[in-house]
Amino acid sequence: MKKIIITILIIALVLLAGFYFKDNILRIYEDFTKKIEKFQKIDFNSVVEGIEKQVFAPSPLRVDNPQSNVVLTKSGVISETNKQREKNGLSSLTENKKLSNAALAKANDIFAKQYFDHVSPSSIGPAELVKGYGYDYIITGENLILGNFSSEKEMVDAWMASPGHRANILNARYIEIGVALVKGVFEGQSVWVGVQEIGLPLSVCSEPDNNLENQITSRRAELDTLASQIDNMRSQIDNTDPYSSTYNQLVNDYNQLVAQYGVLAEELKTTIATYNEQVINFNQCVTGK
Repeated sequence: MKKIIITILIIALVLLAGFYFKDNILRIYEDFTKKIEKFQKIDFNSVVEGIEKQVFAPSPLRVDNPQSNVVLTKSGVISETNKQREKNGLSSLTENKKLSNAALAKANDIFAKQYFDHVSPSSIGPAELVKGYGYDYIITGENLILGNFSSEKEMVDAWMASPGHRANILNARYIEIGVALVKGVFEGQSVWVGVQEIGLPLSVCSEPDNNLENQITSRRAELDTLASQIDNMRSQIDNTDPYSSTYNQLVNDYNQLVAQYGVLAEELKTTIATYNEQVINFNQCVTGK
């Protein structure tokens, strides 16, 4: 009789332990789920769409100087521009071929269509112009000048004497430049048109690691699968007689699934934190803050 009573007590304790362990794990599982729901990935596409790209285009500058036979060069203008930046404690600008191609197209268009403005008769402004030549920017600026000059220095000095053009040349965030110098006939006079396209490319800011985004998507899918299995297992346990031979096995299986869920949830949380930090760094780079 004693043996029977002891056996019954042991079975009861095991069953109670099963109940306790299952209920404890249930609370842990629900805590994991709440944490994951609160810890969301920043939408990088929304960040990119929200970028406020800036365009600086001071009023085009006309200079009334006598004609000369001097040949002006792109390299000369870039050199004189960088001298002005260096004088003001700024880094030199590097020539970008896309920007130079855009500048050349602008200069030729001015002569072809006989207008002198940042926006062409076909409504192409500085932003559309550089983007059309494959230059995706954070900040871009355009300086225009028309007239005759004795040297590249005289042309750049004329820009520097104009507050808007000076600010464009001395913008600390620019790192690249494109220049075009074309001589032609404008409104019946032989003149030079000088174009500067200056910019800070979007590529200077590192985008979040795409592999991390894929990992987040994959782990979320795994968590959803595990969550479905856990819910099904819980339903089986709730509908199983606690005194049956399969009850404890179901509880053990349930606990193992929740443990797997917990490990994966922590991994996902860490991955999301790393990804979000990269998005924040990208946004800070774009805004310059």
